[in-house]
Amino acid sequence: MDKKQFQQDLISWFSAEKRDLPWRRTADPYQIWISEIMLQQTRVDTVIPYYKRFVEKFPTLQALADADEEILLKQWEGLGYYSRARNLQAGVKEVAENYGGIVPNSRQEFSSLKGVGPYTAGAVLSIAYGIPEHAVDGNVMRVLSRILLIEEDIAKPKTRKIFEEAVTEIISHEDPSSFNQGLMELGALICTPTSPKCLLCPVRDHCTAFHEGKQNELPVKTKAKKNKAMQYAMIAIQNGDSVLMEKRPSTGLLANMWQFPLLELPKEILPGEIEEELSESLKGTVQGVEKITSFKHVFSHLTWNVDGYIAKGVNLTVPDQMRWVTAEELELLPIAGPVQKMKTALQTRGDV
Repeated sequence: MDKKQFQQDLISWFSAEKRDLPWRRTADPYQIWISEIMLQQTRVDTVIPYYKRFVEKFPTLQALADADEEILLKQWEGLGYYSRARNLQAGVKEVAENYGGIVPNSRQEFSSLKGVGPYTAGAVLSIAYGIPEHAVDGNVMRVLSRILLIEEDIAKPKTRKIFEEAVTEIISHEDPSSFNQGLMELGALICTPTSPKCLLCPVRDHCTAFHEGKQNELPVKTKAKKNKAMQYAMIAIQNGDSVLMEKRPSTGLLANMWQFPLLELPKEILPGEIEEELSESLKGTVQGVEKITSFKHVFSHLTWNVDGYIAKGVNLTVPDQMRWVTAEELELLPIAGPVQKMKTALQTRGDV
């Protein structure tokens, strides 16, 4: 490979064809950091409005460091993978406390922060600070597996090292920001997972897989394990103008988010059995259970199959992690995707 010519072809194409994205209009490492965390496992079109609202709500690193977690999660509501938001805030707090509010510009220091992996560190350091650091994600591995004809399985963690070394070897030291973003943009627009647009590719002349007719065989990637399915009943328990909400545990899936009480179902369950179980656990009377919806929600590693019910609660003893909320208060609570689906079903019926 003619390294200099490859850099020039890639950077020239990126400069001319790059999408106008809001995080590309700033050199603020804090805001670029936010965008990189949001873009993990989430489409660009989905991220744009969230990014704009988030930066408006928390315009400075200190504003995010000082934010109440419930307000933070509400801003993140709908993006999913909520541990990203909590880890981002934890990392930002470390910067505020240990680095005087200035995002560190060394890989070692930045990578030591909560939630900052090798890709995020390289992306922020190269884009915000112009430091020639590798930023290797799935997009970049796909592009380089074709250009350099790398046939190792990209699903294996050890393979990433091969690509990190490759980027370190070929990255532009004059414009590492445009080089790394160019690789990412190429993967998003041209060198796509299926049917890569080779005839439009600005670096086709440098691509070994194209010249050998192997572009559709790469990257090599073993299939992930099968998604596990879980069955739940989600119950909106009403008392007058209020509905009972439950805060999830502080660790694990959807930590600290709010939900309607949730029962894991080992089998099909009858409304009468739901009334019995909830009446016992809440030390009162849950009655009039009626099924109003069914839906599926897919997480990265499991699927929730949910039957949604509505019920009335009388003389309930509400535990610490639950509270009665009005329709107005419900709008302020951070809730995740499956709970949003239940809430929509209730609103459609006029129940909240």
